[in-house]
Amino acid sequence: MLDLRPALAYLSAIMAVKSDPNSKLIAENRRARFDYHIEWDLEAGIMLLGSEVKSLRQGGANIAESYASVEGGELWLINGYIAPYLQARTWGHEERRRRKLLVSRKELSRLWNATAREGMTIVPIRMYFNDRGMVKLKLGVAKGKKLADKRETSAKRDWDRQKARLLKQGARG
Repeated sequence: MLDLRPALAYLSAIMAVKSDPNSKLIAENRRARFDYHIEWDLEAGIMLLGSEVKSLRQGGANIAESYASVEGGELWLINGYIAPYLQARTWGHEERRRRKLLVSRKELSRLWNATAREGMTIVPIRMYFNDRGMVKLKLGVAKGKKLADKRETSAKRDWDRQKARLLKQGARG
């Protein structure tokens, strides 16, 4: 007879990792996929102050108007908003300050080549706490879409929505 206990133990361990209370979405840039063709993405760490981390735990962040830039051999998040933490009034933080992003040298040179030589843009896609409770930023290296491309994207999304509605009605009828 086949013993399924090891497989069940493995599956329960995976499920425990997935439901980790530390991993949590903080902010998402939904507009990025509409405005840009994202070629590839990577995960970066971010240097934060204590009051910024506490504010992020409360969910006060916005990365919709922000972007990343390689300057002076370092990667920076520019115009990212983290709400002020009220309990840290005296030693608080500036809401829209430039924050250093942490990537390897190899990734940094790859990003520099993409932006300086190929004319790409580094766009933050989502900010989240990983399973260890560290704040991470998912960056996308992207090309800007033209207006016609944006119209095509919205038309395709509308058609997919209509197609799903028709299929749903066909299954009921």
